[in-house]
Amino acid sequence: MFLGIKINRLNSGQTAGRRGGLVLVMLGGLLAVPEAAGLERTTNSSAPLLVIEDSLMRRVEVPSRARRILSLQPEMTRILIALGAGERLVGSEYYMRRHDPLIRITFPGEPRLPLVSAGPFSVNAEMILRLNPDIIFMPPEDLSLSDSVQEKTGKPAAAFSSMGRFEKLIGEIELAGALTGSEERAAELVSFFKQTLGRVSDGMDRSDGWSRPRVYLSMWGAVNRTPVFYEPLIAAGGLNVSDGLRFSLQGSVQAVINIEKLLEWNPDIILLHGNFPPRERSVTVEDVLSDPRLRSLDAVRERRVHYTFGFSNWWDPAEVLVEVLYLARLFRPERFSGMDLEAEGNAIFKKFYGLENGFTVLSGILGCHEWAERSKR
Repeated sequence: MFLGIKINRLNSGQTAGRRGGLVLVMLGGLLAVPEAAGLERTTNSSAPLLVIEDSLMRRVEVPSRARRILSLQPEMTRILIALGAGERLVGSEYYMRRHDPLIRITFPGEPRLPLVSAGPFSVNAEMILRLNPDIIFMPPEDLSLSDSVQEKTGKPAAAFSSMGRFEKLIGEIELAGALTGSEERAAELVSFFKQTLGRVSDGMDRSDGWSRPRVYLSMWGAVNRTPVFYEPLIAAGGLNVSDGLRFSLQGSVQAVINIEKLLEWNPDIILLHGNFPPRERSVTVEDVLSDPRLRSLDAVRERRVHYTFGFSNWWDPAEVLVEVLYLARLFRPERFSGMDLEAEGNAIFKKFYGLENGFTVLSGILGCHEWAERSKR
């Protein structure tokens, strides 16, 4: 179930007593607390404030309208751009600057933004003070980084990630829409997101005896690294064989397994992280097909090893939808083989980013025309 957004805005003078009831408002899987019991206001401003609960279960007091935003979390950056709020970004971070092909297509002005981080878990606090953001969006992988940035700068720092779940991604879109005054645009994108997923769901009738393929998903540059939850795979009709494993890194959905476990699972299909230009892929289809340790797997013997998009330092909301369509065509070709993935992808990218042929351009960078075409076979 997707939860709608509702935010109660309180002026700084409106405080709740410690014994008063705590009002909790759900934001599509995120938690907004209009006024947390016992929380002391630290500002004399009359501007409305919110308390939100981030992905690390931290409660962070933020302005209800953010005019200057520093996003060090690529997923949130992409959402802000899709909402038309890219002009509010005051800085950028190392991953998007150096490794993200999407940002070059969707937000050509990114290279002009000051670079606030020079590497993972490295943040220039002095530069943040100079940029004076109203809110900072942080990655969730480092448990102490958000607290440290907030303490050093005095700026609200909230860590978010959808963790492979649609509901959380939708919650982030709604939250970003609320904070930027883009509620209507956020609602439009959420509606489009649900409608696209609904089209796939409508084509998943299993009355013909079709059974879901058992799928193993390799990510993060190693065959034995896999997400413990990945909803695009499920929405497209697959079963994630690693679903339910304990994650190996806090703030991530990553698990590390041994090869013996993969042999025990013996998946029908293996998917490899393809969200990189071909020369940058650490694990290729050819690597898996020629690995002597894996030759007994059904997926290898039947050559059902494919690339998929996967996370690109967390998600892009448009690319997520393209991936669901791609995987649906791969898992159920008899139902979806007539789908023109490139045309669908271009329509999705236009909806989110106003781009003509945006997915075609991205496909050229990722070299995915060939492997996307293979999904119809």
